[in-house]
Amino acid sequence: MDGWTCANTADIGNVKYLFAVNDLILLCLHHMVNLIYCEEITENSPFINNTDNDKGNNYDGTNMALFEDEIEINPMVSSLLNKLANYTNLTQGAQEHEEADNDEGPKKKEVKSPQMGTFMGVYLPCLQNILGVILFLRLTWIVGTAGILESLAIVLLCCSCNCPFSHSSHSHDAPPHSLPAGGSYYMISRSLGPEFGGAVGLCFYLGTTFAGSMYILGTIEILLTYIVPKAAIFVAEKKEDEVNALLNNMRVYGTCCLALMSVVVFVGVKYVNKLALVFLACVILSILSIYAGVIKTIFEPPDFPVCMLGNRTLQNNNFDTCLKTKIIDNLTVTTKLWRLFCDGPELNATCNEYFVLNNVTEMQGIPGLTSKVISGWNTAFALEVFEGVCASAQDKYLPYVVNDITTFFTLLVGIYFPSVTGIMAGSNRSGDLRDAQKSIPIGTILAITTTSFIYVTCVILFGASIEGVLLRDKFGDSVKGNLVIGTLSWPSPWVIVIGSFFSCCGAGLQSLTGAPRLLQAIARDGIVPFLQVFGHGKANGEPTWALLLTAGICEIGILIASLDAVAPILSMFFLMCYLFVNLACALQTLLRTPNWRPRFKFYHWALSFLGMSLCLALMFICSWYYAIVAMAIATCIYKYIEYRGAEKEWGDGIRGLSLNAARYALIRLEEAPPHTKNWRPQLLVLLNVDSDQGVKHPRLLSLTTQLKAGKGLTIVGNVLEGTYLTKDTEARKAEQSAMSEERTKGFCHVVVSSNLRDGVSHLIQSAGLGGMKHNTILMAWPGTWRQANDPQSWKNFIETVRESTAAHHALLVAKNVDSFPTNLERLGEGTIDVWWVVHDGGMLMLLPFLLRQHKVWRKCKMRIFTVAQMDDNSIQMKKDLQMFLYHLRLNAEVEVVEMHDNDISAFTYEKTLVMEQRSQMLKQMQLSRTEREREIQSITDESRNSIRRKNQGAPSTTRSRSTSAAEDTQEDEVADTHKPVFTKLDLWLNQSNVRRMHTAVKLNEIVVNKSQGAQLVLLNMPGPPRNRGGDENYMEFLEVLLEGLNRVLLVRGGGREVITIYS
Repeated sequence: MDGWTCANTADIGNVKYLFAVNDLILLCLHHMVNLIYCEEITENSPFINNTDNDKGNNYDGTNMALFEDEIEINPMVSSLLNKLANYTNLTQGAQEHEEADNDEGPKKKEVKSPQMGTFMGVYLPCLQNILGVILFLRLTWIVGTAGILESLAIVLLCCSCNCPFSHSSHSHDAPPHSLPAGGSYYMISRSLGPEFGGAVGLCFYLGTTFAGSMYILGTIEILLTYIVPKAAIFVAEKKEDEVNALLNNMRVYGTCCLALMSVVVFVGVKYVNKLALVFLACVILSILSIYAGVIKTIFEPPDFPVCMLGNRTLQNNNFDTCLKTKIIDNLTVTTKLWRLFCDGPELNATCNEYFVLNNVTEMQGIPGLTSKVISGWNTAFALEVFEGVCASAQDKYLPYVVNDITTFFTLLVGIYFPSVTGIMAGSNRSGDLRDAQKSIPIGTILAITTTSFIYVTCVILFGASIEGVLLRDKFGDSVKGNLVIGTLSWPSPWVIVIGSFFSCCGAGLQSLTGAPRLLQAIARDGIVPFLQVFGHGKANGEPTWALLLTAGICEIGILIASLDAVAPILSMFFLMCYLFVNLACALQTLLRTPNWRPRFKFYHWALSFLGMSLCLALMFICSWYYAIVAMAIATCIYKYIEYRGAEKEWGDGIRGLSLNAARYALIRLEEAPPHTKNWRPQLLVLLNVDSDQGVKHPRLLSLTTQLKAGKGLTIVGNVLEGTYLTKDTEARKAEQSAMSEERTKGFCHVVVSSNLRDGVSHLIQSAGLGGMKHNTILMAWPGTWRQANDPQSWKNFIETVRESTAAHHALLVAKNVDSFPTNLERLGEGTIDVWWVVHDGGMLMLLPFLLRQHKVWRKCKMRIFTVAQMDDNSIQMKKDLQMFLYHLRLNAEVEVVEMHDNDISAFTYEKTLVMEQRSQMLKQMQLSRTEREREIQSITDESRNSIRRKNQGAPSTTRSRSTSAAEDTQEDEVADTHKPVFTKLDLWLNQSNVRRMHTAVKLNEIVVNKSQGAQLVLLNMPGPPRNRGGDENYMEFLEVLLEGLNRVLLVRGGGREVITIYS
């Protein structure tokens, strides 16, 4: 039953009750509208994959009427589970390819669901990536150079980074369905955040790219050394030129091979995937032939003689018999070997001294398992013996088998480690797996176990079957240029040669296929802006531009031309990747992230830490300078992503770690209030925004940045009038726009309240958390308070002053804040003037020092003015203040200003009169217009008479005519300023207001006289009156005090000392 919502079929049976034709037509129209509505809902479904069966399958409006409003936004559980069950995995590029095929209509192919299991999807790919060039080309040399025990130590040390310690972490990160392109990069970035993810991802990309270089170099080495040596372009005429000739041949052929492989990858990855099974079969057959050859040595060892001169191995390329002389027809004749060490074929020719003193012997290179050759092994480095017996430097140019590099244990670790890489092959193919959570851990650990067994057994079998002199022969020169491991294989050495050649080719193609996709994944994430161009490719998603860059970087490794030199480079990058995979898993486990629910049963965070420690140790064991370079590259990438501001939120573990660290720090901060030495302004900035959510005074945020110089807490507070249910969207928008304009670092706190006064009060009380609460409030002076029709503008300001005092918060009020400098300006010569009238805990001393730490105010000098009364000793005050500043370690000029007790001027009385008249006008707005007009003249006359009586009754002083004239002019102005908007006033002025106004006028005269040209003036802010009836007078006092000054910062202390002489 479809229900009334979709078809209204329940009412179709009642059509017989609808007799009017119009009603029937309306019902049909209603039915059609509902059908169209249902189809629209299905087509606009928020799920990834929609099927045609979803159309018409909507929710039952009668059974779930209680949730009908929720259903419009959130799906029913049954529909959600149905969509998840029909979810289709899309591999890299498949989505773009599918979109490109949309125009074909019926020709569109359905995407098959993943069907690969553990064996084909994880085990064999990991096997193919782990077993490769090092096994076939370098493992015998490592065993011969280091010995069996040290070789086993190298193998076990490298394998221990992956199984079980390190890779238990990786197996843990198996995704529920598919791992998007990028493999390990995806896991690291989503676990450790975009900064770590981008840095390690690019390092992993570089490692994969240099791995391609290593495989290509291995391919060319096999080709030129063992398959077609005559194809070499550069041929050495002298033995000392052989190394350079080989490197040049590697560069030329390696570049050609790279170009060919790049073309194959560009044409289509499907060809690479089709050849993958062939390459894998070559690897497996080669390994089986090794074991078969070892077993055959028990019964019939192969015949590969090695010619020795004394204890030195000879290259068997230019002679056929291992003899100095031979007898032919009863005549002793010299051999080709004689001519290599002597200056002629004659028996009396001058020969090499070592050649003369030592005999030539021939020994079997592969005596077999039953020969007990393993008992004669020494774990010391064998080549050191050769170097110790060299008679002269010229001996190395004779046909001896010598090492082309100086070997030591850590170097061999770096060369061997790439043989255990490739463990990520399973996770990279997770999109093709039937059950990734099950297949990746099992398949990868089985692959590591298998390959570790192969490497360990190969080390033992090589040492037990092959003579050390042959094992140390890297290129097989002593066995006529045969691959050393090939001499052991059965039925023919060519099985290993051909198998290793195709194995290296396949591994190189896999690297050139995987590295561009890794780079494309990083570029598409957008965390590294300059790499975004590499996120584009062909219509089917193939990363064309990324392939081009990969080929360019790979060419750098080929130009190095030495497999032994490239191997440690990629070891660094892979080790760094494995290190951070371990760190990601350990971090998620220790933080107990709710979304971290591993399915693997045999995991513990200690294994991850152990694997991480081993990876870090191996990096420095392999090559400490390569390790430092790799870390420097990763650090530079990390800082670049951090500097550009990665706007990705992936729920990473670093954020969880930050939350835990913040929680721990906040709890510690709650234990005790901060000491005076640690006090710094933690600012709550009260901002106003306009109707478009634009900041009215953005320079207030600039001043915030300059005050804290990037340190301390900043909370930008904003109040929206209304209810939260109707203003929640505006509140979120205000939070985003409040701090973006000036790039202020801090937090934004938007409060929605029924009125502005309550909202500000809530901000002062609730902003911050625990020990990270504000201790200072910064706000702008309400410059239009006189013109405002609503008296709440200045009442809110005064209440904010009172609440900050009650909360023991310091208060900073910036007047003319729009004229303050921005963060990009640089003030030249100027002064920051501090007017220290009353002690406020040292705020007036500390603020200029903090400002001068910022580059905007750095060149400004600091001046401190203090006010002396009649009874004060000005000279002593100056000395004491200078000594105080010396102990505070503040550099400032000091000046003491004397403020004498002068008579109250008529100007002060008139200012007070105007203030009180305005106060009365604001208090009594209830009279009618007629009453107001009737009282205007009487109030004005009485006011003037009161001023004259006051002036006559006060202690008279001789006044100049100009002063009298100015007072008369001001009296006329007072009369003119009255407007017909006030009621009855007291005839006598409040004496307290007169005194306060007198102080404001006199202090303003002194400040303007001394600091009118200052870049900034800091001044003590008087407190509001205790009686709320005089609030409007308080605003007048402040206005008079600040008159004529440009940039002013009123400062009111929080009731505690904020600066101390102790460091």
